[in-house]
Formats: sequence, structure tokens, C-alpha cells
Amino acid sequence: MPESSRFGHLPWLLLSVLILVADRVTKDIFEGTLSMYQRIEVIPGYFDWTLAYNTGAAFSFLADAAGWQRWFFAAIAIVVSVVLVVWLKRLKRHETLLAVALAMVLGGALGNLYDRVVLGHVVDFILVHWQSRWFFPAFNLADTFITIGAILLALDMFKSDKSAKEAAQ
Repeated sequence: MPESSRFGHLPWLLLSVLILVADRVTKDIFEGTLSMYQRIEVIPGYFDWTLAYNTGAAFSFLADAAGWQRWFFAAIAIVVSVVLVVWLKRLKRHETLLAVALAMVLGGALGNLYDRVVLGHVVDFILVHWQSRWFFPAFNLADTFITIGAILLALDMFKSDKSAKEAAQ
């Protein structure tokens, strides 16, 4: 991805935009195709498409609150997004893995932020389960990229820690 020292890794914002668009498109498809809680079996016993709305945060945290959580989580997402953009701008040329991680988290955060502000809830459509006995909470593409980005952040942290230890020896 092209970059200049003036803009840091801001060109990676294109990845964030692509994630935001993909998230929106997939949510629109599933909202237009499925009725609430309808399940379409993709991999029998393990993976379904569904439609669910989450007014809370991860794992429906605070979903039962009186509505204030919508703006609370939106405010958190806005602050985090600003921090991520500033962080991206300040990255060094060699910090590409970190840039990708931040762009993924940012794209996912913006996807769910859009849902919260415009729709009042986050649209989820991926349901992973085991034989319909154990269910992971429904999630979406934005959540997936936030998770992948967080994993890459952790990997980058360990890589950076290892590099620092090697340099010190």
C-alpha cells in the first residue's frame, strides 16, 4: 500500500472503508432476505445464517438497558475510531502489520457504529453453534474484522516485544 511520511499509514484507511462497505452490504442482504431469528443452515450442526438485532455490545452486554447504551457505545466507537486514525497517521514506515490491524478494527468499529446510530441496533447474521446445543452469540462481518484486527494487534505486540529483546542482547 502506498504511503508517504506526511500521511503515515493513512492510505490503509482504504481497507477500513472496504470493510465498512462489505459489512453494510452483507447486513443489507441478510436483512432483505431473512426474517428475525430465521435460520438457514449452511453447515449442518455448526453454522447458520440468521438475522438478529443487538442493542447492546459484545455478547449482548447491556442489551436490556433502557436505550442509553446506544449512544454510550456510539460515543465509545467514535472516540476509539479517532484514536485509531491518529495512531495510523503516526505509525512508522515498517509498522505495516500494525497498520493492517488498526485498519481492520477501525473498519469494523465504523460498521457497527453506523448500525447503532442509524438503525438503533447492530445487525448480526452469522451463527456458529454445535449441534444446536451450544451457541456462540450471533455476529457480523464488522465483528469478525474487529476480532482479526485485535489478534493481529496482539501478534504485533509480541513481535515488537521479541524484536526489542533481541535488540537489547
